[in-house]
Amino acid sequence: MGAAIIVCRPAARPVMMRTFATPMKTVYLSLGSNMGDRAQNIARAIEALDAHGVRVTRQSSLYETEPVDVRGGGWFLNCVVEGETDLMPRQLMDALLAIERSMGRSRRPVADGPKESRTIDMDILLFGSTVVHMPELEIPHPRMAERKFVLVPFAEIAGGVEHPVLKKTIAEILAGTPDKSQVKRWVQEQG
Repeated sequence: MGAAIIVCRPAARPVMMRTFATPMKTVYLSLGSNMGDRAQNIARAIEALDAHGVRVTRQSSLYETEPVDVRGGGWFLNCVVEGETDLMPRQLMDALLAIERSMGRSRRPVADGPKESRTIDMDILLFGSTVVHMPELEIPHPRMAERKFVLVPFAEIAGGVEHPVLKKTIAEILAGTPDKSQVKRWVQEQG
């Protein structure tokens, strides 16, 4: 029998690949509607988030809420969603505005007084622990601690999350909010 020949080659060197993907951030968004089929408007907006770079991971119940700083129109349905995104804060706000516009909403500057009724209203509440102060965008949302219609659904899904500026949990902020407006879990009427 002949001898076996063994060929030794140097081991392949591992290839180091660097990726520059933006890490995913956990975001909390508030959604509300007081025109038309309010529940359907919110459902459509949540569905549109995925196409705009936000994967919804949790959603609160819907709550019927007394209008705050709104002229005319009926009571709102509100909810809060938790999502993951690799968008930057300004990009996320642009995505929310695009969804609002696609559903017939046009925003006026806050300084113009009470807001009009709307098919959909979407706001960034928290963007990880990031704090943003820009003329057109503030994160955390500057009035969330004064709004039960935001805090009640937020506490339902993430009461232990800490506000990066106030250094209190959402549940603690809800317990101390001065807002006395009505917020009740919405039960869809069976027809």
